[in-house]
Amino acid sequence: MTLQDHHGRRFTYLRLSITDACNFRCNYCLPDGYQCSDSTPHLSVDEIRRTAMTFARLGTQKIRITGGEPALRRDLPEIIRAVASVPGIEEVALTTNGWKLPKLLPAWADAGLTRLNVSIDSLDPRQFQAITGHNRLQDLLGGLEVARQLGFTGIKVNAVLMREHNADQLPRFLEWIRETPVTLRFIELMQTGDNHEFFQQNHVRGEDIKAQLLADNWQPVLKNTTDGPAQEFWHPEYAGRIGLIMPYSKDFCQSCNRLRVSATGQLHLCLFGEQGFDLRPLLASDETLDDAADFVRHCLDDKKATHALHDGNTGVRTHFAGIGG
Repeated sequence: MTLQDHHGRRFTYLRLSITDACNFRCNYCLPDGYQCSDSTPHLSVDEIRRTAMTFARLGTQKIRITGGEPALRRDLPEIIRAVASVPGIEEVALTTNGWKLPKLLPAWADAGLTRLNVSIDSLDPRQFQAITGHNRLQDLLGGLEVARQLGFTGIKVNAVLMREHNADQLPRFLEWIRETPVTLRFIELMQTGDNHEFFQQNHVRGEDIKAQLLADNWQPVLKNTTDGPAQEFWHPEYAGRIGLIMPYSKDFCQSCNRLRVSATGQLHLCLFGEQGFDLRPLLASDETLDDAADFVRHCLDDKKATHALHDGNTGVRTHFAGIGG
């Protein structure tokens, strides 16, 4: 069984947030640091396992664990193990800011993690600290080396490009992946409810970078069914690849294949949607999971064909920490 909406899109990928807390102060997301605005407890390990079971029944094959920063949960290895144990879940991925990555990653790998995304918005230590509020670039780079030693393949590094902060470092990023076998994904800065001025000052069009890559003989990579929205490119002279996530590009939503569940059990049909649907009451026991699956199917009837970012409508999203971007 595979989830499908009225627009013919199939959903095999779930982004599952396990916390809205984050210990970084990235200028494009939480410039004032994490502010706890909701005392609702985060999903327990059992509720997370049942969420994975629900979506596996609906044909989900890949679950990405996100935050906030997932590493802030001390039970993260237990969470990974619970998700990885669910029949039908073939990939368990994690997106992290890299906090204590060299120390924590072996336990995550042992628990069943198969894919790793790390956010590195600059390769210049001073600029990295200015963007994130932390002087930890070398820890992150060391964590990537640990990941390679542990046998991780398809490692992805995320960078949000911003005109006034790191866009001039594109040549340095490209030189880095000449010898570094990772997929470097440039993410277009997205407008939220509270960053209008910052967005106007810093948005960089992904389509312009794509045109530059194609002119330099980078070639498109064919996508797998569980891949996210990134358009990837390879070049025979580079060990790494380039990915572009361009939510402002034409037909971006046409290939949407993922849904989202927040750290408090709200089902979100779109990153920029107007509301969440409370899935949590149906995660109380294994006996209610058929009802949970029916609930997800019913909610999918409300999924729109596209977001409204081009019209300046960002939905209710003020930042991405609570739903994992």
